Amino acid sequence: MLDLLMKRRSIRKYEDREIEKEALDKILQGALTSPSSKNRRPWELIVVDNKENLTKLGDSRGHASAPIKNAPLAIVIAADSQISEIWIEDSSIIATVIQLMAESLGIGSCWIQVRNRLTPQDESVEDYVKNVLNIPEKYNVECMISLGYPSEEKSPHNNEALPYAKIHYNKF
Repeated sequence: MLDLLMKRRSIRKYEDREIEKEALDKILQGALTSPSSKNRRPWELIVVDNKENLTKLGDSRGHASAPIKNAPLAIVIAADSQISEIWIEDSSIIATVIQLMAESLGIGSCWIQVRNRLTPQDESVEDYVKNVLNIPEKYNVECMISLGYPSEEKSPHNNEALPYAKIHYNKF
């Protein structure tokens, strides 16, 4: 598992190649095992492979969301805050599991933040994404994860460069 974590990097450029159904199914199955507060599972996953919608989502935050435009697939993570007040944390956990599952299958990913972000026109990215994907009003959108086979290579994390000074034992 440590090798997987050291290898996973944000990938923003993808091959023009679809993700096989079997690989997507494994990513989604892994995601559904994600822990959540009191096992309430407040999240909903919207799998987007429609090119028109990927382009619109890719425009939502300008340069920051551009990886979605050339990805064959994205997963949008929304959650019902009425089910759990810990929806942000639960959504973040499932997003991380999606990225790790993808990496384990040789698929690159990039987290694109939605909550509390603005479009280039200073509108809510959350409202924009809800509109594009017909997400009901009661849901909050945490993030979007672009997915695809990498067309760029990034070096794994370097053990010597890890910020070990951020670790504290027994007190700060």
